[in-house]
Amino acid sequence: MKKTILSLLCAVSALACNAQGYSQPTLDRPPFGEGKYYVAASMSGLDLKWTQCEKWHLNTQLKGGYLFMDNWMITAQVGYDYRNHGANQLEAGAGLRYYIEQNGLWVGAGGNYVHKWHTLDDFQPTVQAGYSFFLNRTVTLEPEIYYNQSLKDNDYSGFGFRIGLGIYFE
Repeated sequence: MKKTILSLLCAVSALACNAQGYSQPTLDRPPFGEGKYYVAASMSGLDLKWTQCEKWHLNTQLKGGYLFMDNWMITAQVGYDYRNHGANQLEAGAGLRYYIEQNGLWVGAGGNYVHKWHTLDDFQPTVQAGYSFFLNRTVTLEPEIYYNQSLKDNDYSGFGFRIGLGIYFE
């Protein structure tokens, strides 16, 4: 599992280096301006997410997005959740993100389809709030808090904290 996480972080770093080469730095263009693309990899778990059904898990996610209007992004994501006790799960979802005042603070909402092996298929509406801290012109460090609401069983609803690396490019 550690090798998988390390490989994922290396891949995101390589993408960041490539994205920097294709990005044209413009000082008059807002950081969350229309027409930009977004890719990210994030991780949560390690006892940073709490629900009544689990003790320890590790969740990894890949996310992509497109800023279709200044400050408004549509996103799609896939994720895998490894659990020490209980069924592992796959998830896929889509959402909408709004950046507040070009300062990096954002709020979002969406929905995830969750498949837990042999136990549960669920749709989970989700809300998030986070911050995009720019490390350079294209790469961001993105802490995020979120809440997932299970429509099948409230024991699977829960709050969490996620941290990731994002890349914005044109």
